[in-house]
Amino acid sequence: QVRLVESGGGLVQAGGSLRLSCAASRTIFGMGWYRQAPGKQRELVAGISSGVYTNYADSVKGRFTISRDNAKNTVYLQMNSLKPEDTAVYYCNTYPTNLYAWGQGTLVTVSS
Repeated sequence: QVRLVESGGGLVQAGGSLRLSCAASRTIFGMGWYRQAPGKQRELVAGISSGVYTNYADSVKGRFTISRDNAKNTVYLQMNSLKPEDTAVYYCNTYPTNLYAWGQGTLVTVSS
């Protein structure tokens, strides 16, 4: 089993930025960030392959950037121009589908 630990969430005003980090206990090839807003299903936000291929949900294209540091088994999500509708618990897992147990996630709250 792989352990995934997310961090970097917090409270930010609309238009602000946050950088999320996800540390994995071992190397994972495809990694993704997912989020779950209150009362909604979990959704894929962004994914990155072991190389440079990236994929984004339409709602975050141009605002969020996913990247990874393979030496540290860590994947990042840079979130700019945040909107109140980005408020959610953010999780990382394998991409394109989640294979491992979900971690605790990190809460992102965007105030208007």
